[in-house]
Amino acid sequence: MTQIIKSLIKQFLFWMTFFALARLVFILYYIPTLKIDGAGFSDTIASFYHALRLDAATASYFMAIPVVLLLLQSLWYLKIFNLVNKIYSGIVIFIYMLITCGEIGLYEEWKTKLNCKALLYLRNPDEVFNSTDNWTFTLLVIIAMAIFSLSLWAYLRLFYRNITRVRPHYLYSFLFLIITSALGMLTMRGGLQEIPINQSESYYSDINILNLTATNNAFNVYICIHENLLNINGNPFNYYPIEEARKTVADIYTIEKDTTIQILTTRRPNIVMLMLESWSADLIESLGGEAGITPEFKKLESEGILFTGILSSGSRSEQGMASIFGGFPAHPISSVTVQPDKHNRLPSLIHDIEKVGYSTSFYFGGQLIYGNIKAYIYYNNFDRIVEGKDFDDDEVIFGKLGVHDEFTMKRVLDDLENEKEPFFTALFTLSSHSPYDQPMEDVFDWGENENRYINSAYYTDRCLGEFFEGAKSKSWYDNTLFILVADHSHNSYRNWSYQSVEYHSIPMLFYGEVIKPGFRGIGWGQPGSQVDLPATILAQMDLPHEQFGWSRNMFNPYSPKFRYFGFDNGVIWTEPHASFGYNAGLGYYCWELQDDFDQQVIKNGKSYMQAVFEEYLSY
Repeated sequence: MTQIIKSLIKQFLFWMTFFALARLVFILYYIPTLKIDGAGFSDTIASFYHALRLDAATASYFMAIPVVLLLLQSLWYLKIFNLVNKIYSGIVIFIYMLITCGEIGLYEEWKTKLNCKALLYLRNPDEVFNSTDNWTFTLLVIIAMAIFSLSLWAYLRLFYRNITRVRPHYLYSFLFLIITSALGMLTMRGGLQEIPINQSESYYSDINILNLTATNNAFNVYICIHENLLNINGNPFNYYPIEEARKTVADIYTIEKDTTIQILTTRRPNIVMLMLESWSADLIESLGGEAGITPEFKKLESEGILFTGILSSGSRSEQGMASIFGGFPAHPISSVTVQPDKHNRLPSLIHDIEKVGYSTSFYFGGQLIYGNIKAYIYYNNFDRIVEGKDFDDDEVIFGKLGVHDEFTMKRVLDDLENEKEPFFTALFTLSSHSPYDQPMEDVFDWGENENRYINSAYYTDRCLGEFFEGAKSKSWYDNTLFILVADHSHNSYRNWSYQSVEYHSIPMLFYGEVIKPGFRGIGWGQPGSQVDLPATILAQMDLPHEQFGWSRNMFNPYSPKFRYFGFDNGVIWTEPHASFGYNAGLGYYCWELQDDFDQQVIKNGKSYMQAVFEEYLSY
């Protein structure tokens, strides 16, 4: 029995050491980011201490099968038990190693741990591969192989010892069962406290990367799957009776007068929508960004309407599509666009304008399978859909993700030469998405961790300049409204907290000869998001837009003035006098602005998230 107990203790110590090793690898990989975020040495090392309880709970889960095997070995001797234990541990080491390396690759883009959205993306592994540059992918493979090889060697040589033949002692075996079961259950739940341990146990810093580093990878994935994928039969954001939440949202949307300021000279303009991949407000000088990153965009501002208070609805491209074309806000856990049985319940801006004679088209230089965008784009019933595979290899330059922006924009100009007017054309840019392999020499040598990102934005901006220069010579130009809007934001050289308003602020610009002269070159301060585009566009066309219940007319002076962002498991909510960020999964407020802060603002934001998710479930 002594060797059974020693084996149990050594295997438990192995898992604790293994978790610490994985954490160390993450820290070493992101040392530059930790420095930028202001994480000192002592703060970073503290992550190992704050990780102990959650690591111990995870190790206890991992030890469930070894405990059963050791119990069986205390009763009778079979060599196969040793082999099963080794194989099981090897598989778990391999899976944990994959999670760790996945999070290393994920954090740079998403600033989160491995979550449900990321797990859903694994259904299309080629998307994951293509979104990562070759050097990063190769490095992660090397890291994965090194962690697995070193850990498996250490487990077999230093921590695991084969159990030899033992004399059965049923009383000792019974006591072993009782004691290990009790200790295991106690450690799994983190102690005797009323609420079992969760990820918040490891949160200790106002620097989010340190909290994520301290949170055990496997425990986080388990909670994500259990709470969000396996337990999604009901709304996890039930803060109020649903009718009360709906009434709160209805009150938020109540307007004194349904009217609009007409900023266009025509009710039936051509519309060209340029959806800018991952553009942050920090790329735009007029929105507080550094000068020179997007000079062509700045030129357009002088003749357009720049919206200065736009917050991205969500953090993923497919969420941006649902917002832009369906007027549906992003929500935690999943995306409505990835589920055809749900997104076909959404209203469609494209369907509505086709009813009044518009021809429609959609262009993307990559693969529309990305984020399941293809199914949603086809649901919108564009007359013509062009993606990367539709380009001639001899006439364009392909990057890892697809055709670069200058060639996609040229294709749009060529095709619109023979387009029946009025038309609606959407172009989704590509080159400002990682791996940032645009066909242009770098212009900027600053930006630190986001240097490649700002250089890619400069490239797309240069392509915009060429696009508009070409468009001005076209016969349809004078009757065209151009709408430039980001699909979502991105981390910038300013490295805002992911759960901040600044991180998710994005540009939106209306431009074109159809804009009345008195409205050109101005900033429009009405707060909003991409969700508000359908109602705003249809109101300018004097078409009904009540079907877009979540969408506000940005040119109605009486429109409610709030902003909403739905992140993986929470909400950012702003009103003119107060705002807050709330992580629903951990049950804490990320930040609050206390200027006249009151509970009604919290109720408004939580009710909004609850009602959005309730509607998503109802589809």
